[in-house]
Amino acid sequence: MANPVVAIVGRPNVGKSTVFNRIAGERISIVEDTPGVTRDRIYARSEWMGQAFNLIDTGGIDIGDEPFVTQITEQAEIAIDEADVIVFVTSVKEGVTDADEKVARILYKTDKPVILAVNKVDNPEVRSEIYDFYSLGFGDPVPISGTHGIGTGDLLDLIVKNFPEDATEEIDDSIKFSFIGRPNVGKSSLVNAILGENRVIVSNIEGTTRDAIDTKFTTDDGSVYTMIDTAGIRKKGKVYENTEKYSVLRAMQAIDRSDVVCVVLNAEEGIREQDKHVAGYAHDAGRGIVIVVNKWDTLQKDSYTMKEFESHIRSEFQYLSYAPIVFVSAKTHQRLNELPKLIRRVDENHSKRVSSAVLNDVIMDAIAHNPTPTDNGKRLRIYYATQVAVKPPTFVIFVNDPELMHFSYERFLENQLRAAFDFEGTPLHLIERRRK
Repeated sequence: MANPVVAIVGRPNVGKSTVFNRIAGERISIVEDTPGVTRDRIYARSEWMGQAFNLIDTGGIDIGDEPFVTQITEQAEIAIDEADVIVFVTSVKEGVTDADEKVARILYKTDKPVILAVNKVDNPEVRSEIYDFYSLGFGDPVPISGTHGIGTGDLLDLIVKNFPEDATEEIDDSIKFSFIGRPNVGKSSLVNAILGENRVIVSNIEGTTRDAIDTKFTTDDGSVYTMIDTAGIRKKGKVYENTEKYSVLRAMQAIDRSDVVCVVLNAEEGIREQDKHVAGYAHDAGRGIVIVVNKWDTLQKDSYTMKEFESHIRSEFQYLSYAPIVFVSAKTHQRLNELPKLIRRVDENHSKRVSSAVLNDVIMDAIAHNPTPTDNGKRLRIYYATQVAVKPPTFVIFVNDPELMHFSYERFLENQLRAAFDFEGTPLHLIERRRK
């Protein structure tokens, strides 16, 4: 199941981004006492009491010089569409405003749970002033301080309590993969080309695909796949800048349900920052990854074009050095028959287990060729290692002092594991623990 989605909505300058950062546990959104200042990332993965969820800050929507009422409307409507739980943030300092009532009227349209949070309750003296917010019609307001963290635990308890119950899923052994990337890189065209039918609407208009669409198919060799197509959110009114930002939210939801993620690049347009953002989330989530360069037929090529393009990808996506690259064309079907086989191989590597005996032989050989580092006269000692998980393959290395494991030596050990075993397409997690 995909992680639940929590949207933070409210009029400008009530502290939405501060609350977002507090819940996310890090400073992600830009915070400033100027309405509408949020410009960068507006999504994060968070967790409370063992329940993971995706968080979005609707303050990241920017529609230029339009009045704030228009912005508020767009933010709230997108939240209604996308979220499982909506946190309606207000401010105790200004009390209930006309803009708050405007947001409330929009949120009345949804049947999704809405939690009313009154922000900037920084001291007990103003706590009694929250009762005015009952007039908004969303039950008991939750007093919080995004700046100081007051009340955020109570808010998170309510958020998790309102998550939809997990539906019982039938056992599905198919290989689940998704296409992610910026709008208009050709994700839906790839879906149609692989299926050989117009299962998904294809258009050059960014954001044609409204929802993630799962399609199961079987290849000639009997392998069963479930293909998840996700595209940018549809445009509403004059919301242009945020379409790519909300396509990232769609990608996050698809990544959560995928075994393998195909990061789609547009050969015509090259690599953009948004490509790195989306691919980075797939890497952080520990999914198997294939880099798919689409529209390869549109380039004027010579014998060096592919090699040069691959070098450019490796330079821009250094953290994805393990991911295979395939150059395809949804239009001409060039190399498209290779993609399912490559996805299956990456899925197998993503699920691979290595016996402890063989694993420790490889690590001891690596230490013999490149001895462990020292720090202030103290040498790192590696006693043994064991694999504790798959998807992605995760290894615990027992040492005398985890602080002595330098990043460069950890990378060396990872490279030795990749050289000894075929881990193409999958990240590896190495965890150092002190031997008791």
